[in-house]
Amino acid sequence: MTLTTQSEQKAFGGIQGVYTHQSAETSCQMELSVFVPPAAARAPVGVVYYLSGLTCTQENVTTKGGFQRIASELGLCVVCPDTSPRGAGYADEDASYDFGTGAGFYLDATLAPWSGMYRMASYIQKELPALIGTHFPVAPDRTGIIGHSMGGHGALTLALKNPDQYKSVSAFAPIVAPMQCPWGEKALMGYLGDDRESWRAYDATDLVENGCRTSRTILIDQGLADGFLDEQLKPQLFADACTKARQPLNLRLQEGYDHSYYLMATFMEDHFRHHSLILNGS
Repeated sequence: MTLTTQSEQKAFGGIQGVYTHQSAETSCQMELSVFVPPAAARAPVGVVYYLSGLTCTQENVTTKGGFQRIASELGLCVVCPDTSPRGAGYADEDASYDFGTGAGFYLDATLAPWSGMYRMASYIQKELPALIGTHFPVAPDRTGIIGHSMGGHGALTLALKNPDQYKSVSAFAPIVAPMQCPWGEKALMGYLGDDRESWRAYDATDLVENGCRTSRTILIDQGLADGFLDEQLKPQLFADACTKARQPLNLRLQEGYDHSYYLMATFMEDHFRHHSLILNGS
């Protein structure tokens, strides 16, 4: 598993790097950023995967999220992958912002031609941890996952289906019920086809309703000034499902915050302390 360094800078005593590698799952070059805290020089550290939203690359959260200071303090490695394969050459791959490039939806496509390269669920859950474990001093038994919007959808679904792998999970303004919103319906139809039964594996609300659990509390921050709140995000659907299923959830509705990175920058420290409490016990 070869990893090519694009850049490395010192930040808060650690190293913020950007890297590329050839992915077997997506059959293309994938770019990611990795922050390694200074504590990693002494012993393997916990690792948190951050999944970004529609139209984003690894760069958005790496430069706007402001996680490096608190990750350095808490001794957490932070891995930020891209949101889709790039340059597949499929028709309509770049036709819209919410499908194709930058919109992989963290699922494994089954509909041609997307099934050839759009395998983001397997990339995130299987290939990427193996790559990170080979090249960075992380403790794989202390893994968390976090995401924003489409990435929040990815974080929730991956954690609910793989609770032994992801010990902690949180999200900012996640798409919690893609089977019941335009963004989700478009993506699920385009990648999986019209059999709605196959969609259920990628719907966090449906997963909770049908027995998927994580033993730890899920933390979600949702801005009440978010323009996508009512049509696309619908956090109350997930909250209701968690209440009925007795899935621990801390849904924080933040007055005045929208869908932008100001939400993440404001509450990022809270989220990393949430992960550290579970992964590091402090």
